[in-house]
Amino acid sequence: MVALSKLIPSARGLFVFEAAARTGSFTVTGGEFNVTQPSVSRTIAQFEAELGMRLFDRGPTGLTLTDDGRVLYASVREGLSQIRDTILIIQDQKKASKPLVTLSLSSSFVTHWLVSRLGAFNATFPNVDLRFDLIAGVMRGMPDNVDLGTRIVGDDDTQYHRWDFSPEIILPVCSPSYLRAHGKLDHDGDGDGHVFLHLTDHRLQQWADVWGNVANRKTAKGTWLEFSDYAVILQAALNGEGVALGWLSVTSTALLKGILVPASDRLINTGRHHRLIAPRSRPLRPVVAEIANWLRSQMMEDVDALQPLLQSAVTHN
Repeated sequence: MVALSKLIPSARGLFVFEAAARTGSFTVTGGEFNVTQPSVSRTIAQFEAELGMRLFDRGPTGLTLTDDGRVLYASVREGLSQIRDTILIIQDQKKASKPLVTLSLSSSFVTHWLVSRLGAFNATFPNVDLRFDLIAGVMRGMPDNVDLGTRIVGDDDTQYHRWDFSPEIILPVCSPSYLRAHGKLDHDGDGDGHVFLHLTDHRLQQWADVWGNVANRKTAKGTWLEFSDYAVILQAALNGEGVALGWLSVTSTALLKGILVPASDRLINTGRHHRLIAPRSRPLRPVVAEIANWLRSQMMEDVDALQPLLQSAVTHN
């Protein structure tokens, strides 16, 4: 990979470019850097020469970004914003009287599993403050500026410290009242009379083995409601509004309390694991490892308690 320092010999040029693109004015940019407008113009010209591309069109009405300039600015803005946020987080941690731990978690996991355990967490870690970076839909890569998160990563992934958290087990769930009113879901049927609560990020084809024939939108007669936030899907299921796919790592507490119940006898064990992960790009603080082990022990209690239910279901792999 080409070193960034070879592509951009002058870091100052990058910062001046960001300010000029953001403000649309060399004069205003000069004010930010306490230099004159001609000095900004020379810096931008040198930066363009180093990159071998024109970034601005200069006209009588002011500056406009070229196509290349717009593409570069979008990337620079995102990168510098992340650097700024990371610096602020580190500074806040150093100023804080208690360690601050940033968690990258799904909003559904926090809402339906972790919130009920915050009292126990605070009792166990009275000198720790938490910051939550929540994700509403499918969880993909994890930012480097967080301490701990949950993701599905492979055994050969060297980017993270890893702790096994929960097997990826999926089962259709609903409220007891919905089950009484609609009966168990027949996956080989047409879904008539049922309401299906679906996450927009999940392709139906991807989960056809879970839903079965009822997922065939061409022939099925059920009603489908799609949401972009899985936490809302589970809340709708809890309210008796329909059937949702329930990931064990999120629904274990509701299943143990009986406020969610299996909507059928079908259960999918994908063979994968949700893991707690911490980026290796930053030092692993002892308190982060302690929190990971505490969360893991809490989930293990749930999984052990749910074994009778899991063993009674018809498992598909």
